[in-house]
Amino acid sequence: MKVDIIGDVHGCLDEMKALFHKLGYEEEDGVPVHPDGRIPIFLGDITDRGPDSIGCIRYVYKIVVGKNKGRYVPGNHCNKLYRFFLGNKVQEKHGLETTTAEYRALPSKEQKEVRHHFMKLYEEAPLYLELREANAIVAHAGIKESFIGQQGKKVRTFVLYGDITGEKHEDGRPVRRDWAQAYEGSRWIVYGHTPVREPRFVNNTVNIDTGCVFGNKLTAFRLPEEEIVSVSSKQPFVEEKFRLD
Repeated sequence: MKVDIIGDVHGCLDEMKALFHKLGYEEEDGVPVHPDGRIPIFLGDITDRGPDSIGCIRYVYKIVVGKNKGRYVPGNHCNKLYRFFLGNKVQEKHGLETTTAEYRALPSKEQKEVRHHFMKLYEEAPLYLELREANAIVAHAGIKESFIGQQGKKVRTFVLYGDITGEKHEDGRPVRRDWAQAYEGSRWIVYGHTPVREPRFVNNTVNIDTGCVFGNKLTAFRLPEEEIVSVSSKQPFVEEKFRLD
C-alpha cells in the first residue's frame, strides 16, 4: 500500500492541485490518479479561511466518494461545517465565515448539491484511519496509543481537537498538551491541526500541517517511503500563526 497523506488544505485548492502534480498524479476524468496506484488521504480541515473552500469540497468529494480514488478523515473545521449544514446554531467565526459566505453566494441548486456532497463525505468518513499495510494511523489532531481501536467521546475530542486541557491562552487558543512526546508506539501517527513551519517529527509521529492557508506551504507525507513533499503557498504569510517547536 502506497499512500500520500495530505495536510490541512483549508480552502487552498490551487495549492492542493499543485501538490498532486508534484507528487506525480495525473488528472483523469477530473480527479488526480497516480500511475503507480498511490492513494491520497486527506487528514481533515479541507475548508475555512482559504480562497476556495467550496472548490475543495467538490474536488475532495469527487476523489473520495465519486470516484473512490482516495480517503478522508474529518477535522474540527469539518465537524463545525457539518453541524452548520445540519442546521445547528454554530458561531460563524475562526474561518467558518469564509466558507459560509462562499456557500450563500451560490445559486440554491448548487447550495443543495454542495451541502449534500459535504454531508455524505463527512458521514461516510471514519473518525481516524488505521492503515495496517502502511503501519500508520491518520488522525486529524493525533491520537494516543491507548485510544487506537476505540471510538467514544474522549477519543473523538482528542482526534478532532488534540490533547486539550480545557484552559485557554490569552489569545483564545485552547491549551494543548504535547501528547507526541509521550508516544511510544511503533506505528506512524500522521496528523495536522496545529500549524508548524516545517513538518514536526517526534518519536513515530509527524505533524504535516505546514500552514498553507497562512502563507507557508502545503505538505504531504508519503508512505512507505517516509518522504515529505511540499509546495509553496500563494497566501500571505501570517507570522503569528506558527508556534515555536
